[in-house]
Amino acid sequence: MSSKKDLWSVKFNTASLVLIPAAVGINYIGKLIAQVLKLPLWLDSIGTILSAMLAGPIIGAICGAVNNVIYGLTADPISFIYALTSIAIGIVVGLMAKSGWIKNFGKVILAGIIVALVAAIVSTPINIGFWGGQTGNIWGDALYGILTANKFPVWIASFLDEIVVDLPDKIAVLIISYGIFKGLPQKLTVLYNNTDKIEAL
Repeated sequence: MSSKKDLWSVKFNTASLVLIPAAVGINYIGKLIAQVLKLPLWLDSIGTILSAMLAGPIIGAICGAVNNVIYGLTADPISFIYALTSIAIGIVVGLMAKSGWIKNFGKVILAGIIVALVAAIVSTPINIGFWGGQTGNIWGDALYGILTANKFPVWIASFLDEIVVDLPDKIAVLIISYGIFKGLPQKLTVLYNNTDKIEAL
């Protein structure tokens, strides 16, 4: 079992620094695919989660934050505030990966559920503050409309609006990221400080 210090350790080496823009690029590609195919998913955190699996919670959080900052500067300024959600995702996945907790397909599914809950908890007050509780996703917002029409409290409707998208999205993203990680050559994964924990997966 890793100590608390080990869990938060980080190497700002060349491999980690290269990983950050690569993760941002992967996030963009995932988001683009979801938009082009009109999927009821985000698919915009694959790079964040993969970087957290490889290099731990700090690098994962940095990748998530940088992704939102860049997207906020180039496409949608509201993305800045959602950096909080991306940071939370990177930290949670990084801690689970470094602990050796994500060790088989079943646990990857469970990790996806946990990450979805964390993302929904962090995003819900942001959604309420900026969008009246909606997410901008047609599937989630349809549920939100039904719930509010039936007099559900806004915070419940908003949370369910978010989780109905986050749950399948984060499970799918964890599976995709895990599959990519498993396919990476050992010569690459050993460059990161938590490979001794994940290599046993």
